[in-house]
Amino acid sequence: MESMARARRSFTKEYKAEVVKLIRSSGKSVGAVLGLTKTSVRAWVKRAEIDERKDPQGPLTSEERAENTRLRSELKTVTMERDFLRKAAAFFARSGK
Repeated sequence: MESMARARRSFTKEYKAEVVKLIRSSGKSVGAVLGLTKTSVRAWVKRAEIDERKDPQGPLTSEERAENTRLRSELKTVTMERDFLRKAAAFFARSGK
């Protein structure tokens, strides 16, 4: 029996912003009209509210999340470089005597 799961669709930031704008201006739920799940549309509206609110104590904005991801990646690279240099220094210290 074949799986009945639908393929996961992806949407651009611009499309999501337009859907959020449409929902806010009409006051109606357009998820069903556009063939989107209520859960997805609700998440887009919530993310837009978070991004617009610049509460330093609130949840991270999309921009802050992207920066956090970039910094974690950079930290991982720097940590690997540091560990390599420690091992190289230890190797040369042992072989120099």
